[in-house]
Amino acid sequence: MFLQVESVSVRYGRADARPAVERASFALARGQIGVLIGPSGCGKTSLLRAVAGLERCSSGRIRVEQQALDDADAGLHLPPEDRRIGMVFQDYALFPHLSVADNVGFGLATLPRAERADRVQRMLELVGLAHAARRAPHQLSGGQQQRIALARALAPQPRLLLLDEPFSSLDVDLREHLAQELRAILQQSGTTALFVTHDQMEAFALGDAIGVMNGGRLEQWGDAYTLYHRPATRFVARFIGHGVFTPAEIVACAHGPCVHTPFGELDDPAECPLPGAYPGGQCDLLLRADDVVHDDTSPVRARIERKAFRGAEFLYTLRLAGGERVLAHVPSHHDHAVGEWIGIRPAVDHVVTFPREPDAAAAAGDGH
Repeated sequence: MFLQVESVSVRYGRADARPAVERASFALARGQIGVLIGPSGCGKTSLLRAVAGLERCSSGRIRVEQQALDDADAGLHLPPEDRRIGMVFQDYALFPHLSVADNVGFGLATLPRAERADRVQRMLELVGLAHAARRAPHQLSGGQQQRIALARALAPQPRLLLLDEPFSSLDVDLREHLAQELRAILQQSGTTALFVTHDQMEAFALGDAIGVMNGGRLEQWGDAYTLYHRPATRFVARFIGHGVFTPAEIVACAHGPCVHTPFGELDDPAECPLPGAYPGGQCDLLLRADDVVHDDTSPVRARIERKAFRGAEFLYTLRLAGGERVLAHVPSHHDHAVGEWIGIRPAVDHVVTFPREPDAAAAAGDGH
């Protein structure tokens, strides 16, 4: 692997203080883009700063191309300037008194003038700003300034690029566009990158691998499909996508396990645990909004408690007669009123279960 983070912990202040990062491990192959995601204060930026060398590891090891950058057991800590790692920050940190070209070439002072000019030109072409080389940063839009910062970080040809919420100050539509643009630029340049964000859509648009952090722990590392359909923990299940937990029972049927849910039976579901996996088969079932289908012919009815318009669809928050809460994506031409009862049925392709927690449904009932 190109980047290896092995059991890394980061502590601030006293040695007995709770670590900001606790025994995090993940790896990236050359050319991959990794994303760390999680709520504020979860440790994702501290972990990024440890890879950059801006924070010391209190335990664990960090390697790039098999070179040790940090090894707490060996007392090794390579300074940031010796790591050949580029970094793009939230605020771009552009020099207002320099032109776009001079900003991009700022870290290339040791190169001969002709080689430096050539490198700057290639970086500006890569990010689509060759036409703006002589302009000042303040004359460009926020998205263009972000691309200048990216070009400047790529110009010294770092072996690894780190990005700390670089789109956080931009509006939502521009962020989604730039995330796709950034992925294309990094792939074209063959750059291995690690990106920090709190925005799921950015993470899904960018990441080959995504790590979900919570309370300093890296709870799961995998691709977006795995995180969504096979979450390893309750926190990942709650944090990624829209979903709730509902009480369920796994029972033995003639053809295999079945799952009894408050709004119908899941007959012969794929990848279902056996009844013996939980005491009495009692468990909590994760239901995504796309696991619940609006069906006027269904005998199971649910009352609409809330609705959120999403353009092509509504996100309905529904309450069953027994009190259980579920979410459903419904095409927006089905514009039902809050308080109305509608028919629903299960359409669960991936059965994701966890041990029963009495308050789990209430705790996750609001989804995202």
